Amino acid sequence: MLGDSLSVTPTRAESFPAVLQTRIKDRGLGWIVTNAGISGDTTAGGLRRVDALLGNDVGVIVLELGVNDGIDRVALATIEQNLSSIIEKARGRGIDVLLCGMEVPPGPDFDYLIGFHNLFPRLAARYDLPLVPFLLLGVALNPSLNGRDGVHPNAAGAQRIAETVWPYLEPMLTEDLGVR
Repeated sequence: MLGDSLSVTPTRAESFPAVLQTRIKDRGLGWIVTNAGISGDTTAGGLRRVDALLGNDVGVIVLELGVNDGIDRVALATIEQNLSSIIEKARGRGIDVLLCGMEVPPGPDFDYLIGFHNLFPRLAARYDLPLVPFLLLGVALNPSLNGRDGVHPNAAGAQRIAETVWPYLEPMLTEDLGVR
């Protein structure tokens, strides 16, 4: 898991990657989730550290980055280039990528919002990747699934995010029944 605060909240033990690990174990798939999420991370930060994370034991990377860039209104071309570089590095090592789409909070810059929204599907199409269209589907703006800040998931929200991700991740894990 290469992500930001959404992949480590409410705690690492209750995060959606931890929930995914439980599902993987319960289904006897033999994969181990390494949660390399860092609160506040950006696509530039992910790009700086991706090489160290892509070891020989990595078969799939769940790429959950970009929303912090979007909140800071980083140029869309920069976000896209950083994500493309991460994807190409993973693919260059034979690692499958699951891309997680995000949305940015509304603001006066409608063109930026639309551009950000279209960025993830465009990357998924370019690289023929599975895409979780919106990671926070059903969680965003739902007070019962978020912590006090109203942005980061609570334990129930992390469960819901895992439910959203699982239909895209499971086929990637069962495609190759070998243990990694």
